[in-house]
Amino acid sequence: MSGVVGSSTVTQVGFIVRDIYETKKKWAQFLGVEEPPAVEAGDYAVTQTEYKGQPAPGAQSLLAFFDVGPGLQLELIQPNEEPSTWREFLDKHGEGVHHLAFNVNGMNMQQAVVNCQDFGMTLEQKGEYGSGDGRYAYLSAEKDLKVLIELLESDHK
Repeated sequence: MSGVVGSSTVTQVGFIVRDIYETKKKWAQFLGVEEPPAVEAGDYAVTQTEYKGQPAPGAQSLLAFFDVGPGLQLELIQPNEEPSTWREFLDKHGEGVHHLAFNVNGMNMQQAVVNCQDFGMTLEQKGEYGSGDGRYAYLSAEKDLKVLIELLESDHK
């Protein structure tokens, strides 16, 4: 294990965008790859999204993922109008880099979140993957690290 969350390897860079279709087209051209599909983040019945400690059944986004290297993805996120970390970022900062993600290795999500909070981060949003096979947590590290940190924990099936 290394670092606060058990890994020092960035697995994803997430971008908030206003128009996922336009942005994924440009990224595909830039990378010389096919456009990935845009998919919904998932139904609340599965995701159980919480934003700032409260249920957020309306929080939704369109997502597109580009695999850009061994174990590294670019994630494009187009939020809806409902309160969420995605919407808050777009309203405050406009489009741009939203988060760096790390897989939680060797510890569970709950312990990783506690470690991040002990490090001075604030839990902003959490939920289950739309596919139901894992979970995520966004923590604000903007004061010290100048970016949100996303923790990812996938279930091994």
